[in-house]
Amino acid sequence: MKLGSLSRRNRFKAPQPARRGWTLPKFVLDWRSLVKRSALLALMACAVGALAWALDRPVRVVSMDGSFQRVSPGQIEQAIAPHLAAGFMSVNLDAVQRAVEILPWVDHARVQRRWPTSLHITVIEQTPAARWGEAGLLNTRGELFARTAAHVPSELPRLSGPDGTESQVARRYLAAQGRMLEAGMRIAALRLDERGAWEFDLDSGITVRLGRRQVDERLERFIHTASAIISRRAHEIAYVDMRYANGFAIGWRNPATPATLPAHHPDDTDA
Repeated sequence: MKLGSLSRRNRFKAPQPARRGWTLPKFVLDWRSLVKRSALLALMACAVGALAWALDRPVRVVSMDGSFQRVSPGQIEQAIAPHLAAGFMSVNLDAVQRAVEILPWVDHARVQRRWPTSLHITVIEQTPAARWGEAGLLNTRGELFARTAAHVPSELPRLSGPDGTESQVARRYLAAQGRMLEAGMRIAALRLDERGAWEFDLDSGITVRLGRRQVDERLERFIHTASAIISRRAHEIAYVDMRYANGFAIGWRNPATPATLPAHHPDDTDA
């Protein structure tokens, strides 16, 4: 019984495929397809090169726009002339831009290609916000863009300090000027000396000494206390010394005027 059943089961078994040994995969290289693709790529590269060569005509026109108050179109033409030997497509726009931006009084420049043979240059000039020293000029970012300017607007405030402190002094001026304008006064000059002490001149001719420490606090104290006296007797005052812990001293233009004495002596570290 068991043997018969086993025989019937073996009769309906599917035949097992013969096992093959492991072989390397075959790679078939379609040489014809590869040659066709390579030829097509070469043809496209030649077409692009021929098109670039055909478009790379000499630059014939350079147009400009800008305020041109301190920079002339002639200066710009002279600065970019060495770069125009290249063609319309091969001219280096970044190099042209740098050549324009190194000119005095140029803050920023933008260079564009204009079909078919033109370049257009947009020039933005520096905006002087303050004088620096005798003949320098600072822009609105506090950057020294001219050390010996031929024309220095006299109405600009005069800032000064050690080399490399231009941005620091400009930031201090902008912060202090805002507060002074709110109080009805205007800073005409701001100085930082080699020791790090600050002082400024008002447009009335009064000098305010702030010293090296607690500069912001002393400025606020000047606005809230000393400014009241200044508003009444500005023409009599030569300077106001804020380098005191709980007061200030006033120097009068007329030596016979009684001095205004503070409660304590000035801070010796600031004097």
